[in-house]
Amino acid sequence: MSGPALTLPGDPPGGRRAVGMWGIGVAVYFVAVTFRTSLGVAGLDAVERFDINASALSTFSILQLLVYAGMQIPVGLLVDRLGTKKVLTIGAVLFTVGQLGFALAPSYGMALASRALLGCGDAMTFITVLRLGTRWFPARRGPLIAQIAALFGVAGNLVSTVLISRTLHGLGWTATFAGSAVAGAVVLVLVLLFLRDHPEGHEPPPAGHVGFAYVRKQIALSWSEPGTRLGMWVHFTTQFPAMVFLLLWGLPFLVEAQGLSRATAGELLTLVVLSNMAVGLVYGQVIARHHGARAPLALGTVGVTALLWGATIAYPGDHTPMWLLITLCVVLGSCGPASMIGFDFARPANPPERQGTASGIVNIGGFTASMTTLLAIGLLLDATGDNYRIAFASVFVLEALGVVQILRLRARTARRERERLVASRVEVVHVPA
Repeated sequence: MSGPALTLPGDPPGGRRAVGMWGIGVAVYFVAVTFRTSLGVAGLDAVERFDINASALSTFSILQLLVYAGMQIPVGLLVDRLGTKKVLTIGAVLFTVGQLGFALAPSYGMALASRALLGCGDAMTFITVLRLGTRWFPARRGPLIAQIAALFGVAGNLVSTVLISRTLHGLGWTATFAGSAVAGAVVLVLVLLFLRDHPEGHEPPPAGHVGFAYVRKQIALSWSEPGTRLGMWVHFTTQFPAMVFLLLWGLPFLVEAQGLSRATAGELLTLVVLSNMAVGLVYGQVIARHHGARAPLALGTVGVTALLWGATIAYPGDHTPMWLLITLCVVLGSCGPASMIGFDFARPANPPERQGTASGIVNIGGFTASMTTLLAIGLLLDATGDNYRIAFASVFVLEALGVVQILRLRARTARRERERLVASRVEVVHVPA
């Protein structure tokens, strides 16, 4: 039986102003993703510029993701304590300086330091934008708002694959990366001038004393929820194949192993991004209406991704046919939207004051898997003389680990959600008229 959507007491009203505030946060995330993924189309140029091998090239992305993953829980705590405006301001400053430093770096070491700084700023964006959405929109809009935020992040990836890849070969390394850093300065100004943490009348409770005991309690309570842990493993298992492909190894694989031109390889990377945008809209609508579809969508995405990944690297002959590469890229586009399902497990499992911390724990998952796989592929390529079949097979190890954990936690999370639903209904019944 269906009826009008329930608006909980204290639920933010949404509306045009909410869209405007949230839009500023999304713009910051858009620029952060553009900077994060810009190396994905510049990997071969970086090899030439810094005279490095595959392992050293993968270190760029590994260090960036290591910083990103390591910052997730601290950032979640910062968001819970300081609010969205302050955290986004710090993030925008850091990733802008990092991108500019990468443009001007005279050596491999300086370039590494710049990517680490960029990763630190990037880490402060996504879970902050998720919190901004919960502060400005009703809870029932959460899944769709999160998917749309991720969709704009994917658009930042599209800028990398289309615009930066072209300007890189037209204007050169320094002009391209330094010019793109201007976008970071623009969103920083928008945040400073216009962003507000929450609507009037929806101020969060005053913050108490911050100390080690508080931090430990926030993390422990978030981790104790099966939904938080399941969300982390869903994010871990679904996100990393596409992340590895887009962030670094897709272009070299398509050019060096498949013999495609850089232009054609760039078009295939763009196809991944476009597929991501389309699938994200579908997944967001489905999950908003049918919460029970979360686990089947996540597991189905993992299964289809593994099937196409395996078919691509196991195809007999020197080169995989174009129709199979296209199919793989379309399927990889579903990995990002599927990873967002992890937040839809953690969100109802934690109260508002722990949303940032819980989101940080979830976000660690996919980036840890991506970092591990980036390193494994780089090492295996160097060890096997650039054998992409062997190197890319490392993906299956982490997928298997993640699926086992998802299946282990799925029933426990469902029971916990039913208990919460029953408790909330009892509470609503006893609210005085």
